[in-house]
Amino acid sequence: MKKRIISIVLACALAAAFIAGCGSQKSSESKEKTKITFVLDWTPNTNHTGLYVAQEKGYFADAGLEVEIVQPPEDGAEMLVGSGKAQFGVSFQDSMLPTIAGESKMPVEAVAAVIQHNTSGIISLKGKGMDRPKGLEGKKYATWDLPIEKATLKRVVEADGGDFSKVELIPETVTDEVSALQSGSVDAIWIFYGWAGVATENAGLETDFFAFKDIDPVFDYYTPVIIGNTDWMKENTDSAKAFLSALKKGYEYSIDNPSESADILLKAAPELDKELVKKSQEYLSKEYRSDSEKWGYIDPARWNAFYNWINENKLYDAEIPENTGFSNDYLE
Repeated sequence: MKKRIISIVLACALAAAFIAGCGSQKSSESKEKTKITFVLDWTPNTNHTGLYVAQEKGYFADAGLEVEIVQPPEDGAEMLVGSGKAQFGVSFQDSMLPTIAGESKMPVEAVAAVIQHNTSGIISLKGKGMDRPKGLEGKKYATWDLPIEKATLKRVVEADGGDFSKVELIPETVTDEVSALQSGSVDAIWIFYGWAGVATENAGLETDFFAFKDIDPVFDYYTPVIIGNTDWMKENTDSAKAFLSALKKGYEYSIDNPSESADILLKAAPELDKELVKKSQEYLSKEYRSDSEKWGYIDPARWNAFYNWINENKLYDAEIPENTGFSNDYLE
């Protein structure tokens, strides 16, 4: 009888422990997650893969976050983040300038570099003489007609001994680089090689390309970057750090597993060209961290060098102080 009573007591104790454990698990699972809205800069592409990996792999959920990924409005991700309607987004060091200095300044700062070095440059059909900046003389260049864009092109052409006034600027928004080059509507296009350059390879197009950073180190600025709302991050520091930690895991996975991470992006955006995504992911997996010790780090010297160049050439209507517009404080 005594043994039976002991057995019943033990059974009840185990049952109570089990119920308590279940209650604890349920409580943990039902704990309200911090909601974060992340706004893209464009339609989904391989610049964003780490984000989708973090979502798919549950890195955000594990960090106590519920992340919603949204498309950008017409006025860009910066406006949505700056107004506080989104906490994080994707931008570029050159295009985020109006939100960090001058009358249009907003509480926005870059908190991580998506890739370490600027992969943008000028692409043209192979053998047309535009494998170097001077070769743009007398050729049709598709321009966005932006002051910083044209000043950048002028700088590299003149650094190569060319005459920028001889470059024919054709106002045109190119959405398909392959068709534009093949048709001859333009001779040269500013691209980001990780997507558009890989697309020309994918189409079997033979091209020449030069990167701006290889002509002048001042153009090795950060593009693209993760931006955050400064006010929200100060008030929610732990959540901001948790978000970037989870995002970092997503990009680190993409670095080590380009094929699998490409599949995750394709699952989220099945409308994308599979072969292009696979090849682009292979290319960018080597660029996300590149020669940096960790993903996301922003080098103050490189950041400041670009804005100092803008100041020196008076390309913006307000002075940009040193160390403006970025922070490494939220990275691990």
